[in-house]
Amino acid sequence: MKAITIIQPWATLIAIGEKRFETRSWATKHRGEIAIHAGKKIDLEACMREPIKSTLAKNGYTINSLPTGAILAIAELNDCLKSVDTWTDGYELEFRKLIYYPEYEFGDFTPGRYAWELINIRCLLDPIQAKGQQGLWNWEYDGQGGTGE
Repeated sequence: MKAITIIQPWATLIAIGEKRFETRSWATKHRGEIAIHAGKKIDLEACMREPIKSTLAKNGYTINSLPTGAILAIAELNDCLKSVDTWTDGYELEFRKLIYYPEYEFGDFTPGRYAWELINIRCLLDPIQAKGQQGLWNWEYDGQGGTGE
């Protein structure tokens, strides 16, 4: 299965279903299942900003409880859309897909970047320790560790 390593708090925001678009400087042709891996790095400054701090808190997370170095969720990568415009209340992606608050606070939707649309996100009940990599990488899922809806 393909996997992507994402630093915290963004990996957890995806796993708990609050972040549906992972933004990158590069596009991908991959579609289908993708494992969401939390890297070992935590952006402490981001964790203190709103709405990230309150979104984590309402889901029972603090800076000290964010899992690292583990697969947190399995999702489907549905589409990869280029960010094309910005306006007062959000961002516009290709084909007039609009991104509103708070989603736009959870990524870098600067025009020219890419938004990877994630659907059917399934948070793992128990994170599975794994060593991450840059870019898309292959993760051998052995079927251990249940998923929660």
